[in-house]
Amino acid sequence: MSVPAPQAPPGQPKKAATAAWIGSALEYYDFFIYGSAAALIFPEVFFDESDPATATLLSLATFGVAYAARPVGALFLGHFGDRMGRKKIMVFTLILMGVSTFLIGCLPTREQVGTLAPVLLVLCRVLQGISAAGEQASANSMTLEHAPPHRRGFFTSFTLSGTQGGQLLATLVFIPVAALPEEQLLSWGWRVPFWMSIAVAVVGYVIRRKLEETPAFEQQAATEGVVKMPLAVLMREHWADVLRVIGGALVASVSTIFTVWSLSYATSDSVGMSKSSMLWVGALANLVALAAIPLWATLSDRIGRRPVFLIGAAGSAVMMFLYLWSISTGSYPLTLLLGIVTFGVVYSAANGVWPSFYGEMFSTRVRLSGMAIGTQIGFAVAGFAVTFAAQIAGPNGDDWAAVALFTAALCVPPVVAALSARETARIPTEQLGERSAREAAQPETVTA
Repeated sequence: MSVPAPQAPPGQPKKAATAAWIGSALEYYDFFIYGSAAALIFPEVFFDESDPATATLLSLATFGVAYAARPVGALFLGHFGDRMGRKKIMVFTLILMGVSTFLIGCLPTREQVGTLAPVLLVLCRVLQGISAAGEQASANSMTLEHAPPHRRGFFTSFTLSGTQGGQLLATLVFIPVAALPEEQLLSWGWRVPFWMSIAVAVVGYVIRRKLEETPAFEQQAATEGVVKMPLAVLMREHWADVLRVIGGALVASVSTIFTVWSLSYATSDSVGMSKSSMLWVGALANLVALAAIPLWATLSDRIGRRPVFLIGAAGSAVMMFLYLWSISTGSYPLTLLLGIVTFGVVYSAANGVWPSFYGEMFSTRVRLSGMAIGTQIGFAVAGFAVTFAAQIAGPNGDDWAAVALFTAALCVPPVVAALSARETARIPTEQLGERSAREAAQPETVTA
């Protein structure tokens, strides 16, 4: 029989959620300035000897490299997070991201050192990926295990609204940078956002080092003890849920296509929108998402995780067709409106609820490993979705319908994962992931 989990000290749930928000915002500022640079700057700075189409493809491939590194990072960081605690991983990931991002801003260009430049770029991008692998899983675990049982959806959503905040900040920083004269932009202007990551790392460290470890983890360590091999327990007892999380995490393809590929497409010669105007689409969509994510998460505390996640996954598949079509028309007002609805509203349903939805599938002793490994394998596919989209779009990079269909296909596994998952919104925190709770909360049979 489970021992009831101790209650978090007064104010600690808010403190944990705030730290998760700020830390994720700062961390993903670093991560997403790379996406903007990969679409707008790096093809000329690091791949300037290639023709434009190939240079763009290679640059977008480096964006996906971090996602390939994330599953490897998840194995190690998930292991140590379930053995050593959530707090230590949260501090480590932030420092690693800040340092690796700063170093990108210091790299020589291809014109200066030849092929060594893109090699160093990929190495720094790998370090970014390892850091991101443990960031969300540790922050989600921290907030979920501190949250009141009936408001886990709301509190865990702060991690993802923080991610959107970081993406918004990255976009706002790049708007004036992209407006610089071409010579200044390609020589020193693009480096400034990366150099700012040192301040990001310092602020994040001050905030996160003051966090307390979660009561659930401390109880686990004090009673049953931490498991020596979390991965072995995870694969033995939770393998089906790991597969569900992998499938569910593919919904992140919507984010990467929206954030990176559509930006490259809209500013290409075939459409001709300006860089700064398209960056404003992302900025305003992220601003709306900051409000939408906690609202969707609060709704999931009332009606359950599954229906809200399904709205986001299935709705995004439809809305991406409309959004990419709007870009093809060259109408900026239409693109702005549909961009905000697609990413700011509809996608936020899945984005806001998955931290609680995935985290509640696992018990305390393997929660960080389960979330880290499951999400990062799925995110790896999502990261390279940008590269595949660039290939699918054809030699001129303008076949938006094929990219929209590809994105919709990647939304099918998340829908299947949600339909096969149990509803966990009403299960007490201390019983999450236990066999008895899993059997008692099997999803209802769907009949035709």
